[in-house]
Amino acid sequence: MDNKIKLHNIDFEDFIKAIDDCKGDVYLETAEGDVLNLKSKLCQMIGLSTILKSTEIEEATITCSNPDDETMLFRFNLYGKPMEEN
Repeated sequence: MDNKIKLHNIDFEDFIKAIDDCKGDVYLETAEGDVLNLKSKLCQMIGLSTILKSTEIEEATITCSNPDDETMLFRFNLYGKPMEEN
């Protein structure tokens, strides 16, 4: 989990959909040092609504336990929407 993805100005709803498609754990680290496991619906509902007061994530770092999830979220970060499966 050495690779980190910096997210900038992503849509919150699309981001949650992409997280739901991940197979392993996905951690969000805020600039303030908070770390949330985004596979937890409780963290999604309570933690993100508290930390991220708007509907967009302005800046955060993501780490993944599954390399495939990291690739998918990297592409999401580039294109701004979940990638379609072929």
